[in-house]
Formats: sequence, structure tokens, C-alpha cells
Amino acid sequence: MFSRKTVANTSAGRIDRSVGGTFSILGADLVVRGDVTATSDLHIDGDVDGDIHCASVVQGEQSTIRGSIIAKTARLSGKVVGNVEATELVVLRSARIEGDLHYEALTIEHGAQVDGRLSRRAAESSIVPALAG
Repeated sequence: MFSRKTVANTSAGRIDRSVGGTFSILGADLVVRGDVTATSDLHIDGDVDGDIHCASVVQGEQSTIRGSIIAKTARLSGKVVGNVEATELVVLRSARIEGDLHYEALTIEHGAQVDGRLSRRAAESSIVPALAG
């Protein structure tokens, strides 16, 4: 799931972070106020007050997300206050979700709390549109 991120220098003195970059981490001490959009995978241990749109998201147990999540895959184990749309959605036992879940494949572990509606989407309709680079 994780890979080494390569940072390459360009001739203009700028750093090209797109080379080999496949994931980003928002640490436990980080608080983000605003929307987060990424073409890569996200691992979130901090708090986010805004919508998240990415390829894949993994949420840590101590994390709180206040906003909607749109991702191809989502693995949630913290608190989410907002709707979640994912092709593959995993809700772990420590998760506390207040919002509707829209998915193609869903796993909810025993002990997880979901306060919202569950809505299965047809496999042929894509939930996550392509992210602009």
C-alpha cells in the first residue's frame, strides 16, 4: 500500500513531487480547515474540517473528519460527520459515522457505529469521477 516517494530536482530549481508519489499523510497533530483534494492515496490521522476527494483514504482511529468523503476506496476507523461515497467501503469497529453511506461493496465490523442511511450503488455506475491533475 505504501511506496517510497521520490522527489526530483528540475533544471529550474523547483522540486517535482509527482515523480513516484503515491500517497500523502496528514499527521495526528495536523488540523486542516478546508477541502482536501488529491490524485493520490491519503492516510489521515489528524482532523479535517472540509470535504475530501481522493483515490483512496485510510482514516486513523483518533482522526475526525467533518465533511463529505468521495473516494474509490475508503477504510474508516475514526469519527466522520458527513456523507461517504466509495466504490469499496470498509468501516472498522472503532469508527463512528454520522452520515449516509453510498457504496458498491461494503464491510462493517462488529462494534462500528453508523447513524445514517446505507445506499448500494450499481457496479456499472462510477461513484468517483476522474480527478483532474
